[in-house]
Amino acid sequence: MLDNRQVDTDFRTQFVRDPAALRRNPALILNADHRPLSYYPLSLWPWQETVKAVVLDRVAILAEYDEVVRSQHAAIRIPSVVVLRDYVKPRKHVAFTRFNLFLRDEFRCQYCGARGELTFDHVVPRSRGGVTSWENVVAACSPCNLRKASKSLRASGLRLKRPPRRPGTEEMHRIGRRFPPNHLHVSWMDYLYWDAELEG
Repeated sequence: MLDNRQVDTDFRTQFVRDPAALRRNPALILNADHRPLSYYPLSLWPWQETVKAVVLDRVAILAEYDEVVRSQHAAIRIPSVVVLRDYVKPRKHVAFTRFNLFLRDEFRCQYCGARGELTFDHVVPRSRGGVTSWENVVAACSPCNLRKASKSLRASGLRLKRPPRRPGTEEMHRIGRRFPPNHLHVSWMDYLYWDAELEG
């Protein structure tokens, strides 16, 4: 059986370490239940890692690109969707990261609602005893962050769109489906939105 931590670490660190590797023929990685391992970020592997997993019989191929890679002894079409042969138990808790914080706040400033270049702000400033946690940090645009500075909410005249809180895994999956990556291959669609409501 696959080590949950190994699979989880592989795709997350690869995504962060070398995002350029995902620009050409990435594969969507599904858990054994045919749901993506993650929507935040979307569970993608570079084609090289995917082919390696196929050769090691860790995944089954569900869809392929037209491109072919060749070795001395074999030719294989590059997979576009693969499913793990063994089920990986999902994380129970959402990791407290910059990306996940922005995703929780739907990539909007929690003071003015603006999108674009975001930073993060401590609602209760650290200089006043505020801690860096889900319950005290929000996404903020630079103008609002500068306006608030180390002041309290009341002193700054700013108001929160909604109070910060720790998100649940399913909540983050729902939000993540609304913010797909820039590239979505057509072969991925049936697996990304299979649980969405059908329109009558």
